Amino acid sequence: MTNRKSVTLLFASLMGWTSAFASTITAHELARPEGPRQFRVMQPDGLSATLRPVVILLHGHGASAAWMLGQDSFGGYRSQDWARLAASKKVMLIAPDGIKASDGKQAWNDCRADATTNAPADDVGFLSALIDHAIAEFGADPRRIYLFGTSNGGGMAYRAGIELGPRLAAIGVQSSLMAARSNCKPPTHPLSVFVTHGTADKIAPYSGGAVTAFGLTGRGSGLSVDASVAIWRTLAGLADAPVAYRYPHLQANDPTSATRLTWGPDPAQLQVELLRIDGGGHTGSSRTENLTWLLRKLMGDMNHDEDTPEAAWRFFENKRAQVIRP
Repeated sequence: MTNRKSVTLLFASLMGWTSAFASTITAHELARPEGPRQFRVMQPDGLSATLRPVVILLHGHGASAAWMLGQDSFGGYRSQDWARLAASKKVMLIAPDGIKASDGKQAWNDCRADATTNAPADDVGFLSALIDHAIAEFGADPRRIYLFGTSNGGGMAYRAGIELGPRLAAIGVQSSLMAARSNCKPPTHPLSVFVTHGTADKIAPYSGGAVTAFGLTGRGSGLSVDASVAIWRTLAGLADAPVAYRYPHLQANDPTSATRLTWGPDPAQLQVELLRIDGGGHTGSSRTENLTWLLRKLMGDMNHDEDTPEAAWRFFENKRAQVIRP
């Protein structure tokens, strides 16, 4: 059972829910054993009436659904790259909220057995129910459900790939690692996986290890990015050698660079892709947006040669779930 509050763009603006794009944003509740779970839906003007492609966006630890949709700011930075992508490509976005963990921050129950500040909820069950609801109530295409998560949300995307893989067309992960000490079984369902990560990420180190930057505790540990990618590449039976593409450098004062590594030749079939940001921090890439001075100090440098949502959608667009239900 759900409750719905429709928010037109004008009303959203009056309420402080700002967006620069012609979209309708609605707020919802989904009843779950742990209590009501909140999520928001962004439907851009011109979205098809049925069989709509959907990207489910999972926020990081301490962030929110509103942040993922560009309705809220963090450290003075408000990102609207996903909203821009949705309006341009006519994609529906669904952004759920995690629940409060032991540190009081909204979080997800990803696979890390040593992350004591993860959420305690059955988030796999929640995401499965959310997919069912999106198909029944919002006309989501069952074969075009994509999941993208950042940081702790990326860890949750990895877990969903393991436990809900047959229901998903692909997953995307930003600034997150596969668990080094895992509560989850190894993945068994081959799945297309997009990964982007900065080599200078101090929070989720590219080479793997514990999350300890800035005095963080209880956030667990992860495998290296290369090891995380190799798990999915090997499962998909893809060749060892990727096709590499070095992005043109767009801003002279940008200290980072971007390289795309793709395993698998057919965009409509199984692929694994790594968008490696050399010198990049714990953040996505954007051609037009910039971190505030404080966030740059905390998170590291942002790359400006690519937009993370554009890169993820380019990877997602032609992929379809092989099996609708497990």
